[in-house]
Amino acid sequence: MHWTTDDYLHYIIKQTNKHNIDNIERTNAYEKFYRTHPEIKWALVASIVSRNAGWNMTDLSLSPYKKILNHKERQRLFMTYERANWLIFSDAYPQLLVYQLSLLRNQPLFHLLDELHVSRFMKREWTYFWKTTDRNRLMHALIINEQHVIDQPVIKQPFFKDQVFSSFPYRLQNFFMMNAVLIPTKSSRIYGEFVRGFTNVEKRIRLGKKVASIVYSRKIYRQLLEFIHTIDHTGSRRDYEQFLNIHLPPSPMLRLAYPNIRHKDQIRKDWLDHYQVKKTWFTPIMKPNLQEMSLRFYSKRYLLYAYSRFKQIFSNFQ
Repeated sequence: MHWTTDDYLHYIIKQTNKHNIDNIERTNAYEKFYRTHPEIKWALVASIVSRNAGWNMTDLSLSPYKKILNHKERQRLFMTYERANWLIFSDAYPQLLVYQLSLLRNQPLFHLLDELHVSRFMKREWTYFWKTTDRNRLMHALIINEQHVIDQPVIKQPFFKDQVFSSFPYRLQNFFMMNAVLIPTKSSRIYGEFVRGFTNVEKRIRLGKKVASIVYSRKIYRQLLEFIHTIDHTGSRRDYEQFLNIHLPPSPMLRLAYPNIRHKDQIRKDWLDHYQVKKTWFTPIMKPNLQEMSLRFYSKRYLLYAYSRFKQIFSNFQ
């Protein structure tokens, strides 16, 4: 069967829209793609980061967040997570489908990336990968690209910049490193990296590379695959907390906490017009952080619960 350019684009856009409805569907799409194409290492990393985005979203429904943040502040934080999750998927998943179609046709179809408003940077990198099969370079290229994709529309967008990233709750969370990208297992151990300086694109790229280095370490990789192949992503931290000795209320399942959000797309500008690619962005992390981090992560969460109770008691006396 002969497909025209319009046929390819129609298929890619339809499939992307089908899966870009919420965090659960996006995460599942990444994981399914990785199972079929394990050579695209970024897809597994993206699925783990996307799981974490879902957990961060449902955290906002927990009592400490409700006591510390008002409804409007929680909604703004949710929309920050959701917008970034949606935007990355809308840019990256069409690239994955173009690669898949290229394999099926046994010829590179990366010219389609122009029509899909994907950066020239990634068109170059996919072409290089097709010739060299350099999996690690492509993984790093996708990390670099997606962090730039969200930089102007989310991180530096006036609303999010003023109402979220400049707010006192966000700055407090950033200072105490309350957020982390967790890599779960079905044991009593979790791994990952704390998030700090999220508004800095270079720090986000380095964070992405650090997470990738842990995911693909010999110690973690098989354990992680066992987890994602057997534990469905619900958006609740209960997905992995069931294996830990944790005595905190579980967050709700995402689809019970939030409706699907309809996003308005915008004219996509190529970030390569405004940024100079640095060779250091491609430098791999040679020594992954393999320290078990449940104690460090949950000690901060226990403190959050204690602080919220203190705040409630103090407010009762006013």
